[in-house]
Amino acid sequence: MQLKQIFSKYEISYKVYQSIRVILTSISPTLATKVIFRISKGRPLDLKNPRTLDEKISWLKLNTYYKNPLVSKCADKYAVREYIKTCGCPEILNELYGVYNSVEGIPWADLPDRFVLKWNMGCGCNIICADKNSLDIENARQLLSYWGKKKYYLSHAEMQYKYIPPRIICEKYLEVLEGELPDYKFYCFNGEAKYVMVCLGRGQGHPQFYYYDREWNLLKLSEDAINAPADFNLPKPDVIEEMFEYASKLSKPFPFVRADFYLVDGKIIFGELTFTPSGGIDSGRLPETDIALGRLVKLPIEC
Repeated sequence: MQLKQIFSKYEISYKVYQSIRVILTSISPTLATKVIFRISKGRPLDLKNPRTLDEKISWLKLNTYYKNPLVSKCADKYAVREYIKTCGCPEILNELYGVYNSVEGIPWADLPDRFVLKWNMGCGCNIICADKNSLDIENARQLLSYWGKKKYYLSHAEMQYKYIPPRIICEKYLEVLEGELPDYKFYCFNGEAKYVMVCLGRGQGHPQFYYYDREWNLLKLSEDAINAPADFNLPKPDVIEEMFEYASKLSKPFPFVRADFYLVDGKIIFGELTFTPSGGIDSGRLPETDIALGRLVKLPIEC
């Protein structure tokens, strides 16, 4: 009987499963990664001969990226700003209003009417404020305090987050004149941005994902693209070539990284560098896509 079936049979709650993952990571990040991979994918993780993107990300996070100072710096949503400047790209940084070491240090009265507050060492720890007059500040404080106590690296054994000094950053609220603000997530392999995944509909809770190459050809690498009408296409950004160039420049030191950007009325805004998307275990990625993208990552063991 597979581990996935065992967990389903005894109806172990997600909260308990999370606790097990945390314990396993505390014992051994490698053991945790193997167990989580097996439960999620229904097959063993092959670290000796990794082939898929998730397998190679798992190899990287347990070998090359583990305790790597540059990776930890670039995974830090605040410290990465210094790296962006070092790469000669300060113009793509979002406006920074403040940096705080604790929730108590946030000067709520001095913040603008619109802003985003987020922890620098986790995922999804964001207070997105479109109108400060409507913000429940006490609830925001409680959320930030709760998030600040969590050790996010333990959930998926993403050890690059372990060594990040926790800070809260406040940045400019991003919005476009018309429509929604899409995410542009560039998949970079050994210093070259090959594809961009455009993410739409996140605010509505039903995100859609479309992969494009550098020539803006829609690739059948996601279910949304496969199920799209034959004439479906997204508007090509005028600055897409610049975005590919920025992503390639920022990814130079790394075998794999995803460089995320926003496009606000023609202006490119850096989002973050993501080294282990979904913790290296993306159950939503098509198996054939996982294999195709995996071929593009050249690991040190393959050199």
